[in-house]
Amino acid sequence: MRPGVASRGAGGASSRAAREERALTSVAAGDRYEEPKDLPRLWHVTLSVSGREAPLKEVRRALEQLAHDHPFLLTSRYANDHAEIRYWEEARDLHDAAAVALRLWGEHRQSAGLPPWEIVGLEVIDRETYHLRVAEGYGPPPATPVGVHPY
Repeated sequence: MRPGVASRGAGGASSRAAREERALTSVAAGDRYEEPKDLPRLWHVTLSVSGREAPLKEVRRALEQLAHDHPFLLTSRYANDHAEIRYWEEARDLHDAAAVALRLWGEHRQSAGLPPWEIVGLEVIDRETYHLRVAEGYGPPPATPVGVHPY
């Protein structure tokens, strides 16, 4: 049996139920299919934080803990008084991606042992814009190596 295909039981009830759950759409000849606007998209997020100096070892350990707890983090750069976190966020729109990013530092300050720094910068761009910038040579380079690194 193929994955995702319901087997037919007595009278084909389970396959009939599966058909009833799927919403089918048709496209007239010549029309173009467009993705629904409310589907999640990928957003590249750069979050910048800064504050009073903290020991470098503690900053690194905290960012490593954050990356361990939330493997979506792509890369972090840090110094003793500021840090930058870059990652991809899946969200319906820019507003949702920015809202999640603005909560990230504060919500994980205690669990990861992050310094009590404030958010001083936020950039959220869609995937196409990110790749366009990189291709044109003026955007942030792809995050390599991935991980937590000093400036």
